[in-house]
Amino acid sequence: MVSTQALSTEEIRQLVSEAQSGDTGSFSRIYDFYFPQVYRYCAFRAPSEVAEDLVAEVFVKTWEKLHTYKVQKDVPFGAWLFRIARYTVIDAYRTSRTWEDLDESLVDPDTLNSADGLFRQKEVVRIVRKALNALPRRYRDVLVLHYIAGLPSDEVARVLRLTQGASRILKFRALKKLEQELPLEYREGRNGAAIPSFSSMP
Repeated sequence: MVSTQALSTEEIRQLVSEAQSGDTGSFSRIYDFYFPQVYRYCAFRAPSEVAEDLVAEVFVKTWEKLHTYKVQKDVPFGAWLFRIARYTVIDAYRTSRTWEDLDESLVDPDTLNSADGLFRQKEVVRIVRKALNALPRRYRDVLVLHYIAGLPSDEVARVLRLTQGASRILKFRALKKLEQELPLEYREGRNGAAIPSFSSMP
C-alpha cells in the first residue's frame, strides 16, 4: 500500500542519498511518497489503462538516472522527478495519438458536484480535458503540474526550467487561455456552471 506519510525536504534528501548508494529500501520509500502525484499526472495525460505502465517507466528511469541527480544544484528532487515524468509522457504521446479517455475518478468530486450527478461530472471532465488539449504544450503542462499533480509553485517552475516569476506569468496566461477555450456557460461560473472560475484559481 502506498504511504501517505509526509516527508520533509531533508528526509527526502537523505533517502535520495541512500538510494544513490544502492539502498533499494530508501528508493522504495521515495516511490511510495511520490507515487500518488506521479500517477495522477500520468493518468490525466493518458488513458487510465496506460497510466500504470507510464508510472512504472518513470520510476525505472528515475532509478537508472538517480546517480546523475546533484543536490548542490539546488533543484528539488520532486522537480527533477517530474521532469522525467513529463518527458516520459511526451515520448509516449509521440507514439500514440489516439488517447482520448480520462479516468474521471482522478478528479476531485467536490469541485464537480451538480444535480446531474455522475453524468454531469463526466461531462465536465470531458469538456475541461478537451479545452486543456487545445492549449499549447507549455500552458497545458503548467496547469496539469500545478492542479493535477499538486506540485508547489517553486517545483513547477523547476520542472519547466523557469523562474518562479515566469512560471506564475505562464500559469496566469494558461488559465486565461483555458477559460477562452471553454464553452461560454463554463466561464467564470456563468449559469451555475459546476466548476469554479479558472481565472480565480490560486
